[in-house]
Amino acid sequence: MEIPSSRNTGCFDFASDDYLHSYHISCGSSTSCFDLALDCLAKFDKFYFHWEIKNLKKKVRLLKAFFLYIKNCRRRRNREALLEYDEEDKGNIMSQSLGRSIICFRIQDVTSRMVHDLQSAYLLYNHSDESDFDILESAVTRSRENIMLLLEADIKKSCTIIFFDYYSPGDPRLVMDLIVSFLETMEDPLEVHFNHKREKLMDTIRQKLMLLRNLIGFATMRGVESMQLTDLLTHVAIVVARLISICRFDRLDEQVFNQMESEISRLIHEKINPLDPQVRETYIHVMTASKKQSRSSYALALEENEHPVLVEFVNSLLYYLMDLLESCGSFQVPVKDQMLKLHRGVGCLRFLLKQELKLGDEINDLIGVMVCDAGILIFSLSINEIKEGLPEETDLGLFHFHKVLKCMMAAAAHNYPLTSPYSSSNYPRSNELGCMDFFLENLKELARCDKADGSIVSQLDRIQVAKKDLIFLRSFLENVKEQSDQNGKLQALRSQVMEAAYKAELLIYSTLVGDKCEHSLDAVARDTYLLKIEALEIHNGQTQRVNKTSSHIPSQHTAAIHNEHLVGLDDAVQAITHRLMRGSKHLDVVSIVGMLGIGKTTLANKVYTAPSVRSHFHVRGWCCVSQTFSTHNLLTQLLCSISSKSANEYLKMDEDDLAENLRKVLLRNRYFIVLDDLWDVEAWYLLKRSLPNDVNGSRILLTSRLHSLSLQIKPDSEPYHLRLLSDEESWELLQKKLFDIEDCPPTLSEVGSQIAKYCRGLPLTIVLVAGILDTTERDSWEEVAKILSSTVFDIEYCCMMTLELSYSHLPDYLKPCLLYFCAFQEDEVINVRRLLWLWISEGFVQQTEGKMLEEAVYDYLLALINRSLVMVTKKGTTNGAKACRVHDLVYDFCVAKAKEQGFLHFIHSWEDPFSLTGPSYHHRACVHYTSELKIWELMRIFPNLHSLFLFGPYHHVPKEEDLGILFPILLRVLDLGDLNFRGSFPTEVVLLVHLRYLALSGITSIPSTIANLSRLEALIVKRTSTDIVLPNTIWNIKTLSYLCTTNGANVGFIFPVRNLEVSPDLDHLETLSLAIDPSSQSLQTILKKLPSIRRLKLKCRGFYSLKAATRNCDKILVFDCLNQLQSLRLTALDGYGFKFPLNLKKLTLKWNRQPWSEISTIGKLPNLEVLKLLKESFVGEEWVMEEGEFPSLRVLELSMLDIRNWSASSDNFSRLEKLCVHSCIYLEEVPSYLEECATLEMIEVKGCRKSVAASVRQIQQEQMDMGNEVLKTVIEDFGYTFASSEVE
Repeated sequence: MEIPSSRNTGCFDFASDDYLHSYHISCGSSTSCFDLALDCLAKFDKFYFHWEIKNLKKKVRLLKAFFLYIKNCRRRRNREALLEYDEEDKGNIMSQSLGRSIICFRIQDVTSRMVHDLQSAYLLYNHSDESDFDILESAVTRSRENIMLLLEADIKKSCTIIFFDYYSPGDPRLVMDLIVSFLETMEDPLEVHFNHKREKLMDTIRQKLMLLRNLIGFATMRGVESMQLTDLLTHVAIVVARLISICRFDRLDEQVFNQMESEISRLIHEKINPLDPQVRETYIHVMTASKKQSRSSYALALEENEHPVLVEFVNSLLYYLMDLLESCGSFQVPVKDQMLKLHRGVGCLRFLLKQELKLGDEINDLIGVMVCDAGILIFSLSINEIKEGLPEETDLGLFHFHKVLKCMMAAAAHNYPLTSPYSSSNYPRSNELGCMDFFLENLKELARCDKADGSIVSQLDRIQVAKKDLIFLRSFLENVKEQSDQNGKLQALRSQVMEAAYKAELLIYSTLVGDKCEHSLDAVARDTYLLKIEALEIHNGQTQRVNKTSSHIPSQHTAAIHNEHLVGLDDAVQAITHRLMRGSKHLDVVSIVGMLGIGKTTLANKVYTAPSVRSHFHVRGWCCVSQTFSTHNLLTQLLCSISSKSANEYLKMDEDDLAENLRKVLLRNRYFIVLDDLWDVEAWYLLKRSLPNDVNGSRILLTSRLHSLSLQIKPDSEPYHLRLLSDEESWELLQKKLFDIEDCPPTLSEVGSQIAKYCRGLPLTIVLVAGILDTTERDSWEEVAKILSSTVFDIEYCCMMTLELSYSHLPDYLKPCLLYFCAFQEDEVINVRRLLWLWISEGFVQQTEGKMLEEAVYDYLLALINRSLVMVTKKGTTNGAKACRVHDLVYDFCVAKAKEQGFLHFIHSWEDPFSLTGPSYHHRACVHYTSELKIWELMRIFPNLHSLFLFGPYHHVPKEEDLGILFPILLRVLDLGDLNFRGSFPTEVVLLVHLRYLALSGITSIPSTIANLSRLEALIVKRTSTDIVLPNTIWNIKTLSYLCTTNGANVGFIFPVRNLEVSPDLDHLETLSLAIDPSSQSLQTILKKLPSIRRLKLKCRGFYSLKAATRNCDKILVFDCLNQLQSLRLTALDGYGFKFPLNLKKLTLKWNRQPWSEISTIGKLPNLEVLKLLKESFVGEEWVMEEGEFPSLRVLELSMLDIRNWSASSDNFSRLEKLCVHSCIYLEEVPSYLEECATLEMIEVKGCRKSVAASVRQIQQEQMDMGNEVLKTVIEDFGYTFASSEVE
């Protein structure tokens, strides 16, 4: 007798409850009631309580899996077959449990009644006059409560004894389905998307159970008989039963969750422990049985689409192995190398599996056998062996495993051959000698640091021989550098030397990761020796040994970062400003059109910041569109420019929410929006819906190279065409760039005027030529004029030729720095500190005597800025560069030059990764659009890759199979962009022993195996909302210099406090974002271990309290032990006092709630130049400054303080240059003493009282009366902007 299916009934015309009840009793083995229940619930999906329906479906599937397992169980005849550690649970729980048949009856009964209840409710709902959702919701609630009662009252109490007494040898899939259903059901009560602690627990449970499930699946796929799996199946079933008995299946409050977490942690530690000898024996027995199966069962499994089972099992092995490494506090270096090499070997197996290539039956069969060998090796490991040394049997097994794996990889490579990695055309050709210097410096470090490293110690002699000859050859190439451009033989020798150097680098670095390269290293040593002989012969045996040319350049820290000089644009500014502020009250669009490099953005920015425009419009916003754009990014740019908030605050909002937010911000305000570099009308249509027309004179200003585009947007309005400069204007602009306010020397006037004329009136060409002339001897200007005069009369071609000339005039060490800008996206605004550390990690910068490395590399950036090749987009408080970008034309040039010189390879699509043009052995690769992510392909395509950049949207979560990434092993720079790893650190990263720079997003903790990255210099975590927990092993990374988050001061790294006294110092750490509990007394100990800290952001873990401003004199945080500290930011340290080092130059405070009486401590700092007092840093209505305070202060910012009265005396702020007062809504006025401050250059007031604005205007007037025409003021009063005529 069959129950009618819901598919054949229009409105759940099912039989009565009596029918269902009698049916499931008479047909107790049927699962129709579960299918029927799922069909019913599917009909409810269209209603509002979708979340409830989704959860109910999961619980029904769990009941079905549980029912099928119990129904197919057999009573165990020999209880001694149970694993010994399970015996303790036999006890007397039988008396508390229900029998198997009763449980089956109860499950079917609850499910059948649920079907009847749901179908009845649905019928009532359909026949009611009004749609009464309460009828449906009540039925769903009753069903959920009944199932919860069944789970909590019956199943949890009975499952353990039933799983002890019965086992299911017939179908292993029943156990696998039970695991999957249990995990699916547990996701909701743990709320994995909202709570990191619960997400971490869920991830632990999932990984432990999926290992068991995938082990069963793999053995079944290999053809192992069910009877051979009895012990494993019993063990797994009991594990699941114990978890079911512990877990709660409904939403949990914090107290219940903490109790459950404690019990699960204990269970995992004591019971679900694969390191237990009996459990390991069971696993090894299954793996051995799997290995003995014939090939036919494996081939059949592949034909039946079971291939993913193999991949999933390999993933579980990798997780287990890394978890094993994590559980060991310390182990010997040779053992660590073996373990990491095994991890990488298993990763290579997964790599082969993911290719889905037709490698032949023999290799396919061998893969299955190799997975078995890997499982046997991994499950045979114990903690003691890892700590004390692997036994000989394991060593032999590992040797055999790697030998066979190497043959398999060679066979795969034979099917898809790539070009030789040792062809000279396959290596980057920019700054070759600089790259060689970096390599030789690393070899020196290798000799000092790796003598204890078993992977390299046997090769040191070979390496030293090659290094000695390479040092000689490097010196020789420096000597003949100028002659080699005209000497074909020297050019050929140079290419051979660089080829040998790159080959040596590849082989030595490969040796460090465990590859055996003895014979290859011997060949490299022979090659370098022969090249040395040839070099001596070329120079008649008389080569003079000279020191390498220093890459030091004069310090430019004081070099001005000029604003863009405007020539010939005054009329344009006036005309566009007139069109913006006059005419119709309706929303209108004004367009600026012109060729590349003519100054469209410069003109738009001049209009955007014009005093009259600032005062006329209530709200102003700016975004750069470019050729490739995303709506999310455009909306975020606009919101950030309007609100001054960080982009992180808009990260998790979707496009609709962003559009609505923008619309609300602009609504009923007269707004001015700039859309820069528009290429496609689609971008306009995407933004237009967020731009309200309140008939109040709002305006849009767009810039574009395309005249037709402006007409598409507004057909009845002619765009403003930006003209080329005249010869006179060109010469004026060139002089301003070269001499600023000085006059051009008469001897250069004629040739300079000619050079300006040859620029054809294009402003970009003029500023680029200025950069060339600025670094060219004045008696060589004629040569520049001659080169420019030879170019054809095509303006854009002239500009590209000028760029080529600029590039050729760059010193070799600056060329890779410029080309590096093409590693970013077009028009991307780049954080300067991030850029500098990338250059450092790449080896572009050599240590300069008397300078910190960051100071030396900043000089490199300023050199490019002063040559007009790089533009500053954001300045710091002391006018240093904080963010920068390059012009579109410079970007295009860098892309073309990078491709030409093999500097960087761009991957825009993975449709056919093997159809690559040009060499495939690049050192750097940039992957766009990570939604098509296939990083594991990189291992095969770019085996020598040194640097990898990923770009893609943060909301993209890669597929599960792509999260187990196999990276090219020689990486030293890895930027994973905004790729979302869902909080988990990608464990494959710790295998990259050469890594110096690592940037990734959204992680919440870092594994202890991070210590394997012994050369790591910079670690950056982006887009995270929680503090990041560091392991104890972080203290072992002695090279670490930069440890930061990019989410402002909101998050930081949590240092381990256990065993601090015996942990080594981080001597090189200069920049740190730190989160700490100040009451733990560990801060001082941590700080003493960071003697080189120069920039520190420190925040309190947790929330601060809103209490009255008080300070306990005993609660003082002492920073004066940091002798190198220059910049300090303190956040949310409420109630604490501070003791600062005298060398401090910059201090930022926020949410510290200090009384104003405490500011004297800060006022006495002799070297303090920048002070930012942000929201609730100090509380109280009055700030009375004491005599002689702040003697060196140049910049003062007050923001969101409740201060009302502020008084100062004549000897305060004797060097103040800039004052910013933002949103101090109670402040009456700024101190009148500022009228006498001769150094004052800028006062900026936003969101303050009119009396504050009046006091600022009075100060400006007094300054002007004293002859100070430099002072500029910007006043924005509650959204209405008033600016002085002097403001830029």
